[in-house]
Amino acid sequence: MNTRRKISLSLFAAVITLGAGLAHAQGAYPNKTISVVVAYPPGGDTDAIARLFADKLSQRLKQSVIVENKPGAGGTVGNALVGRAASDGYTLLFTPNPFTTAPMVMKLSPSASYDVLNGFEPIIKTAVQPLVLVAHPSSGFKNIADMVAAAKGGKAVSYGSPGAGSPMHVVAEWLNRSANIKSTHVPYRGVGPSVVDVVAGHIPTAWVTLGPVTQYFQQGRLTPLAIGDAQRSSLAPQIPTLVEQGHKDVIVGAWNGFFAPKGTPEAIVKLLNEHLNEILKTPEVVEKLATFGALPAGGPPNVLGRTNAQDFEIMGKIIKDLGITAE
Repeated sequence: MNTRRKISLSLFAAVITLGAGLAHAQGAYPNKTISVVVAYPPGGDTDAIARLFADKLSQRLKQSVIVENKPGAGGTVGNALVGRAASDGYTLLFTPNPFTTAPMVMKLSPSASYDVLNGFEPIIKTAVQPLVLVAHPSSGFKNIADMVAAAKGGKAVSYGSPGAGSPMHVVAEWLNRSANIKSTHVPYRGVGPSVVDVVAGHIPTAWVTLGPVTQYFQQGRLTPLAIGDAQRSSLAPQIPTLVEQGHKDVIVGAWNGFFAPKGTPEAIVKLLNEHLNEILKTPEVVEKLATFGALPAGGPPNVLGRTNAQDFEIMGKIIKDLGITAE
């Protein structure tokens, strides 16, 4: 073999080796900081749970995982931002279920909205949170029948929710239709403010998540009237469901999960799903979720995909039928 041919072969081998090395380096995920977008302000349940998962993911992936709060327009600002992000696994969305319904109730231009069903890759359904209707003791309500009787008897009944178009707003209006009553919606900017007002007696009832109100049941400062899920919650088994109290079709719960932009490689989605499933099994995380009134979910990505699609269909019909909009 002549010298020129040897040099050519050596250069070719070097190029192949370098190319393989670069491909390996580029494919080693994650090799930089991962951003988890939360479309709500700091301090709420969603933000706190996102930070819990981000911390645990960071430990397992040996890479920084940070939470970025991008609030605005009922969560649609942050959701749309992730929908337009690069599909490389470095921008993720952690969201509760208003992700699915917000575009239905907000008056958004196409450029400000996002494709709920086809614009994202589901990664994992992380947890479920039962919705609970609570009443101030001064209302005299001990159950749903009491509230319905008061409304039908001419008493002014109102309920707080964390915002127009939220699952709490939807379940309350659905109950109004089922019971043939009219209770007035009082929207707040989040669960926290509505809890403060119902505990103070400024409003008689509120639909909230379980975590922020459990302490008030024990103190006798709030009365739980109903759970919105199909079955009682293991976190509060004493609270009957709406189904048990005669409203068999009124079933609305809350969930949260991780999405990635559409086109994110399957291998990255699989890796994140595996790590998050393991995180959900740890006693520390299970215990912490319980303080938010949440139970771990988990499973493959298509569990979240199916939940999102079912909510889009069922909740979408209710929202349309009841004319629910963000005021």
